[in-house]
Amino acid sequence: MTPTFALPPDAEATAPPEWQGLARDEVRLLAAGPEGITHGRARDLPDLLAPGDLLVVNTSATLPARVAARRADGVAVPLHVSASLDDGSWVVEVRRPANDGPDLGAEPGTVLALPGGVRLTLLAGFPDPSRASRLWRAAPDPAVPTTAYLPAHGRPIRYGYLHGSFPLSAYQNVYATEPGSAEMASAGRPLTEALLVRLMARGVPVVPVVLHTGVSSPELHEQPYPERFAVPEVTARLVTSTRRAGGRVVAVGTTVTRALETVTDDDGTVGPGSGWTDLVLGPDRPARAVTGLLTGLHAPEASHLQLLEAVAGPALVATAYREAVAEHYLWHEFGDAMLFLP
Repeated sequence: MTPTFALPPDAEATAPPEWQGLARDEVRLLAAGPEGITHGRARDLPDLLAPGDLLVVNTSATLPARVAARRADGVAVPLHVSASLDDGSWVVEVRRPANDGPDLGAEPGTVLALPGGVRLTLLAGFPDPSRASRLWRAAPDPAVPTTAYLPAHGRPIRYGYLHGSFPLSAYQNVYATEPGSAEMASAGRPLTEALLVRLMARGVPVVPVVLHTGVSSPELHEQPYPERFAVPEVTARLVTSTRRAGGRVVAVGTTVTRALETVTDDDGTVGPGSGWTDLVLGPDRPARAVTGLLTGLHAPEASHLQLLEAVAGPALVATAYREAVAEHYLWHEFGDAMLFLP
């Protein structure tokens, strides 16, 4: 059962820590394991891991996926571009004019005018075209890939808890190399170049996967949608060998966990793979390869909490969140971090 808690007042990180005079790796870090809970800073991570452990990061880079669209009635609405499908169509979320939630009244055939002379036609709900959804499969005219269009016309997605607008660089992890995410895979944001070097010097290798995240729409708590991923052969081999040698496989974020578990056999063997994953981890599908998790703090009732439980177990997750609330940790993409080592 997912932990139940109320987000305390002033618990939302309203700006990147750099805007508050802190380095990325100075955000707070709650570490939870069988020995109990400890509190420190993200830069303490190398001291919490052991030589022979493995850290897996998501090298997807964030696109500026918010576009100013205009409806046929002339009303301007924010459009969040979630993904690009294999046939060239886009997956999008049409927002209400005030950006206070998705426009659930949109209909098939709606045409939106976008900057740069692009007209976008809503075709059907996504991922199930037979059901109404906040997400739509949409056709751009002229056809243009999101990785080419968004850098020229988009801005970073931002929600109401943020105070101010921030550059795209604030939404990038230092190791991000492959553009494709609508929102930052923010669990890795506290990892600085110096911190990564310290990890490797301690004997903790850092290896990549890619999973391009879609839009989260925090107003609606939903199961994750299909997302594009790739697990390289070298990462699969090192994950499997680390487990067999008794080391811990620590995923940096729910995105890494989802990608790795998609290509993990029943016995915990990981193979290379790529494509789209619709895997949902939870009580009926616990983690098989991932044995540790570095993560941000997720909103109450968010589906990501089930994934945390799939790695760390319900009791440890509930204890950690009670402690985070009591100690006034900060939530969301610019907030504090948790390390689960069950």
